[in-house]
Amino acid sequence: MSKKETTCSFCGRSKSQVRLLIAGISGHICDHCIIQAQSIVKEEIPSGGLEIEGGENAPLTIYKPTEIKAKLDEYVIGQLSAKKTLSVAVYNHYKRLNHKVGEDDIEIDKSNVVMVGRTGTGKTLLAKTIAKMLNVPFCIADATVLTEAGYVGEDVESILSRLLQASDYNVQAAERGIIFIDEIDKIARKSDNPSITRDVSGEGVQQALLKLLEGAEVNVPPQGGRKHPEQKMVKVNTKNILFICGGAFDGIEKLIARRVNRQTIGFANEEEERIDKDNLLEFVNPTDLKSFGLIPELIGRFPVLTYLEPLDKTALRRILTEPKNSLFKQYVKLFEIDGIDLKFDSEVLDFIVDKAVEFGLGARGLRSICEAILTEAMYEIPGSKDHAKEYRVTLEYAKKQFSNSKMAKMKAA
Repeated sequence: MSKKETTCSFCGRSKSQVRLLIAGISGHICDHCIIQAQSIVKEEIPSGGLEIEGGENAPLTIYKPTEIKAKLDEYVIGQLSAKKTLSVAVYNHYKRLNHKVGEDDIEIDKSNVVMVGRTGTGKTLLAKTIAKMLNVPFCIADATVLTEAGYVGEDVESILSRLLQASDYNVQAAERGIIFIDEIDKIARKSDNPSITRDVSGEGVQQALLKLLEGAEVNVPPQGGRKHPEQKMVKVNTKNILFICGGAFDGIEKLIARRVNRQTIGFANEEEERIDKDNLLEFVNPTDLKSFGLIPELIGRFPVLTYLEPLDKTALRRILTEPKNSLFKQYVKLFEIDGIDLKFDSEVLDFIVDKAVEFGLGARGLRSICEAILTEAMYEIPGSKDHAKEYRVTLEYAKKQFSNSKMAKMKAA
């Protein structure tokens, strides 16, 4: 080895023995030592160790509401009202994080969001798309598994454990993240009367969520699971975490109908005729959530309330083919990997949409029906040595495959 050749100050490897050698003021470090040092930091400091440049007040890239909505349009069909509401809420939230309290001492409160909409209308997809666009830590929590502390199930703090994991245990990044709590309607109390006993999975969970939503310093087990005295905890402040909740609130339309006097005897007046019978969620307000079973304290911590429209055949047809990651494009790509050009007859797409409406599963039902139709082809074609370069799905083939599927047999039963 030449005497002049530069070496790593830590391990002594020469420049020719490593892929990268970074020069410092008084020495050098190679890529091997950097990777080893990174693993040591992660092991010794669970919070991630390295701070975001500029600390907790480091500026974030802020997208205007119109820019956020434009991005949502690429992935989610329709839902204009929900997109606008979410875009404004997210814009205001991250504008608030970049805002430094000055001499006027005006501190802006955060605005958590609750979305009401039938299953498969795009609640989770909206939240995922926004988180991806903003490049902030994001996690999805299911409210149905949450219980009060001390009971079998997951504590509400386990939600923060997932956010920590999503941020690679960088506490400062997690404290600017987004948490989407799905199935929030499933923790509604069963009656309008406050319970005199513990409601482990209902009102009790709502009470436990209050401090997280409002903003508090919470001791979180980094790996999740139940807390125990010897466990090492990480302190997370939820003040700047945006909470978005979604729920189907099955049956809330009846409460809305009762409130807006939809049920009439004899004939309907002009105002009642104006109300869309198929989309009563348009008129949802906090009172309806209270009647459904959410406690007033929880509703008060969700100042932004929006709804998602039910999906008709036209919307489902567009969802099948138009978005960037549409189902149609996904299956075409799957077959393309095997060197096959997958084609659907137009009547097949209409058939898939009709079945999705029949089963009432929204956009999620589209994938189940596609799987039922294409499973046989996806099973046989990869193992066939002389398969054709093009595979066309006809209406006759689609009907035959679907009628033989478990999905169709379950419906028939």
